[in-house]
Amino acid sequence: MAATVSATGFKGCLSLSSSSLMAGEDYTALAGAVPMRVRVARPVRLRPMMKNVNEGKGVFAPVVVVTRSVVGKKTFNQLRGKAIALHSQVINEFCKSIGAESKQRQGLIRLAKKNGEMLGFLA
Repeated sequence: MAATVSATGFKGCLSLSSSSLMAGEDYTALAGAVPMRVRVARPVRLRPMMKNVNEGKGVFAPVVVVTRSVVGKKTFNQLRGKAIALHSQVINEFCKSIGAESKQRQGLIRLAKKNGEMLGFLA
């Protein structure tokens, strides 16, 4: 049996002979040696990390790092949480006073977080 391919201008000849095909008993022995189901490991998925891209950078980053090491990580995170909550309240009150919508308020809170990252407050 022969096949010629000429669609792309390439002419090649593929020929198969009956001696290259497996005999029935060889195929049965080979099929018996191969497991019916092959287990494939699931790909390892890395957990997304909420990490500051500007960590260690910014004007206030050294002060934040020193304060965290002096006060302790747990106390520092509690203090940081209170400061963020207070700042969010200030933003909410400001938005109420000027009559801003909730989407604008959310945008201002995101902007404050982004500015805090760039200044080094979230280091």
